[in-house]
This record gives sequence, structure tokens and C-alpha cells, in this order.
Amino acid sequence: MILTEFMENCALDSFLRLNDGQFTVIQLVGMLRGIAAGMKYLSEMNYVHRDLAARNILVNSNLVCKVSDFGLSRFLEDDPSDPTYTSSLGGKIPIRWTAPEAIAYRKFTSASDVWSYGIVMWEVMSYGERPYWDMSNQDVINAVEQDYRLPPPMDCPTALHQLMLDCWVRDRNLRPKFSQIVNTLDKLIRNAASLKVIASAQSGMSQPLLDRTVPDYTTFTTVGDWLDAIKMGRYKESFVSAGFASFDLVAQMTAEDLLRIGVTLAGHQKKILSSIQDMRLQMNQTLPVQV
Repeated sequence: MILTEFMENCALDSFLRLNDGQFTVIQLVGMLRGIAAGMKYLSEMNYVHRDLAARNILVNSNLVCKVSDFGLSRFLEDDPSDPTYTSSLGGKIPIRWTAPEAIAYRKFTSASDVWSYGIVMWEVMSYGERPYWDMSNQDVINAVEQDYRLPPPMDCPTALHQLMLDCWVRDRNLRPKFSQIVNTLDKLIRNAASLKVIASAQSGMSQPLLDRTVPDYTTFTTVGDWLDAIKMGRYKESFVSAGFASFDLVAQMTAEDLLRIGVTLAGHQKKILSSIQDMRLQMNQTLPVQV
């Protein structure tokens, strides 16, 4: 019989989606710190995880996060000059979380786990969004090869997005070690003021045409389609019942309107209002020019 610790909140990705917008930045950074500490231990034991993702992180009732699912983990060869695990077998690779050298050459290292950790950071700060959204795996491979990197999630502190970008450096030897990541997160937790500077939507992006964070409202047939696209489909009936059934009306909505129709979660209000602001900008850009 094997006894394992009971983690009440199950997998991190689904837990975040169920609690969208409910945590402070410090709480989210605390989760990231726990994951980094677990990976620091694994790397010091010469293990490479190979499948680090929010779905493989478990959360307990105190929001403590622990690394799980070691089905793909391997012991690294004891060669200090190049500690790698080279997979000669076939099998699926979690493309969206995997470092480019691991995809291209099947060479897995603690540095490739660091790349995956950067994706986990993005998942946490976006409350469980799918990395690279609806892009195909091949599109993701091509985009990363062309130096595209994920933009900061909404309200993500600049310091955290910069750490993500450090994890996604092409040269694996230049990526931070997990010990350095833990130290960086500890400093951010001690200096909470440094987390108040919010990253801009264009931070670290070299291929802006691939940015899927701002949906084009003209591609949607209904307000419900738009809400689905921004992961707020749960409010479709509320919008329609309150009379907000056209984009012209939605574009005029305020925070008070959202409260009135039942959108009470601060994170959901921010997400919807941010998308409404983008909608207004798109509407202004498509207005006919008077001659």
C-alpha cells in the first residue's frame, strides 16, 4: 500500500479556472514559489520532470502547491559537463510546455524544465488559460522558432513576466536555475511593492500578429460568442436578460452595469471591461470617414 498526501483542491489548472480572479498577486506568487521549490529539489536530485504543467500540480486547502505526475520523469546521466536525458523512443510531447531543443532533439534537462516552468507561471497568472490559445501545435513550434513569446496575462506584474521571458531564453545555458527562481520569488514576496508595476500587453512580443489576447469582435455573430471567446460564457444569459444583446449596447457598459447583472467577481469584471475597452477601440477604427 502506498499512502499519498491528500490535496483537497486537486489540479492547479482547473482550480484556477474555478476561482478566476479570486486571489491576490502575493497568493499567486506563493503558489509559484512552492512549485519552484519542488522543482529545485528535483533538479538537485538530478531528475528531469519533462511534463511540468499546471495540470500536474496539486493544491491543498492552504494553497500549497506540489509537483506531481512523474510518469515522464527521468534520472539524468551523471555527467556534470552536459547533464541531459535523450529520449530515443517515440511518444507524445506536450508541445506548448516543452522547450524548443527538447522538441527538436529530444534532449531534456533541468533547463528544459525551467522553460516549462515559465509556461506554468503564465498559466497561473492567467488563471488557467490555455497557452498559445487555439494555435495548433505546429503553429506554436513555428512561432517559438521565430522568437515569439507569450505576452503578459492581464494585470500581470512586470517582474513576473520578465521572469517568464528569462525562462524562455533560446539558449538553455542562459536560463535561470530553479534555485535562482526561488530566490527571485522570495525577493518579490518580501518587496510586494515591486509587484505593483503591471506589464504592458506588448512586453516581450516580437511577433504581435500572433497575439490572440484581443479578439476581433467583428468575427462574432452574437454577444454570447464574444463572451465564450474571453472565457466568460457563464454570463451569457445574464447579458441577454438585461438587454445587452448587441455589441453597440455592450460597448457602452460600465462596471456598475456588470454589477447590476450579477458579475460580482473582481477578476471577471476586469476581464470583461478590458475586452469592452478593446471593442470600443476596434469600433472607432472601423467608423466610416466623413469626406
